[in-house]
Amino acid sequence: MKTKIIVLSIFLAFNSSLFAQDILNQYLETAAKNNPELKAKFNEYNASLEKVPQVGSLPDPQLSFGFFILPVETKNGPQQAKVSFSQMFPWFGTLNSKEDVFISAAKAKYEKFEDAKSNLFFDVKSTYYNLYFIKKSIDVTLDNIDILQTFKRLALIKIEAGKSSSVDELRVELELNNLENNLALLKDKWFVNSVKFNNLLNTENNKIIQMPDTLWTDDIKYSKQAIIDSLTINNHQIKSLDFLKESFVNKQKLSKKQGVPNILLGVDYTAIGSSASSINSGTDALMLKIGFTLPLYRKKYSAMIKEAVFQQQVVEDKKLNKLNVLETLFEKVYSEYKDASRRIILFEKQSKLAKRAIKLLEHEYANSNKNFEEILRMDKSVLKYALELEKARADKQASIAFINYLMGL
Repeated sequence: MKTKIIVLSIFLAFNSSLFAQDILNQYLETAAKNNPELKAKFNEYNASLEKVPQVGSLPDPQLSFGFFILPVETKNGPQQAKVSFSQMFPWFGTLNSKEDVFISAAKAKYEKFEDAKSNLFFDVKSTYYNLYFIKKSIDVTLDNIDILQTFKRLALIKIEAGKSSSVDELRVELELNNLENNLALLKDKWFVNSVKFNNLLNTENNKIIQMPDTLWTDDIKYSKQAIIDSLTINNHQIKSLDFLKESFVNKQKLSKKQGVPNILLGVDYTAIGSSASSINSGTDALMLKIGFTLPLYRKKYSAMIKEAVFQQQVVEDKKLNKLNVLETLFEKVYSEYKDASRRIILFEKQSKLAKRAIKLLEHEYANSNKNFEEILRMDKSVLKYALELEKARADKQASIAFINYLMGL
């Protein structure tokens, strides 16, 4: 029977944890839909996509019309008007190269959007975990106030019976005053952080934030080496730099193609008036024409190519520096993750021991009026260990959330 109860308790706790995580996932979805900064990043990406059809199109054709105020006499008659149409064609592949430059730049913008989304998710999670800790601090503080009120009543009974000093009551009052002050501070912190949380979601500030009774203690799903490998491949800042470098590689190719001639194709139509001097009098003239640009000033094109090469090296150096920064950040956060895991184990043990100790001290005080000061000190320890345990749980999940951000999840 006891085994069934234990299994049922574990099952209910597991389902409660899953339900709480589902609630957090719903908050993340709301933030992704509503956050104005994230919307701005996505619209920046959409705007960059609109550059592609702009640079991938042919230059506008030229159409001109001329009328001879003083007609030019020709063998077939006087020229009265002239219509010209021409179209410039860039060298083969130039337009595709231009598109490639801006497609890569747009991909870099998209990775910046993804990085902003990952960062937003981390902000939402870390604020949520902080709110959880504040709420549990309020709950633990209220429980501790109730315990001290019990101690106060017990001390009053002892004082009335002449078995204890009134100093015991004053000591309890001092502790109660401190707790009441801390409680007011915690409530202020809850309000400030709830406003921050709802602003991240872009929802009403008075909306109730659902919190789990106990925060889940999930571990990181990946090995340390797998996380380090992921930093170099999946981190959105690194991917953005990769696409930016790709854009400059395409720009280098484009610069080479811009140093070759462009082709001009056109047609001229000339309206000719009648003349009695020729049998072809009044026959209009039609002329096809072809032309080329002459890219004679080679220094300009060489400089464009060198600029693209230098820009590639700049991006490569930035990427190397970013990888070093990310690795340093990861090692720091991974150390905090391991520390939080150890603290959870430690403070679970300490809390159990402190609670056992205070029960023994209460029994001693009830029977022999001894160790009241020690009761109050141990009560502080119970409070401290309970808060430290909840802080460790929140810190552990915040560390995991930041590692997921670094991995681009």
